[in-house]
Amino acid sequence: MANTPQARKRIRRNERRAEINTNRVSRIRTFIKKVESALAGGDKTAAAAALKEAQPELARGVARGVLHKNTASRKLSRLTKRVAAL
Repeated sequence: MANTPQARKRIRRNERRAEINTNRVSRIRTFIKKVESALAGGDKTAAAAALKEAQPELARGVARGVLHKNTASRKLSRLTKRVAAL
């Protein structure tokens, strides 16, 4: 257990940040799912619009430190390729 005031504060801060970061990752997943559902429906215009909305969310996740740069780039690349293939 944390014995110093600094360690106690760090635990409190980590809990708050974990909740915020969980919400951020969840939000990114939701945007990606919107693109995938449009792809599954075969609607190219809806998929392209959803991809356009998902792109800044992925970039924001990288900027906030919840996603690695290469992970976001890979996800965006794969989604873009699938939208273009429709």
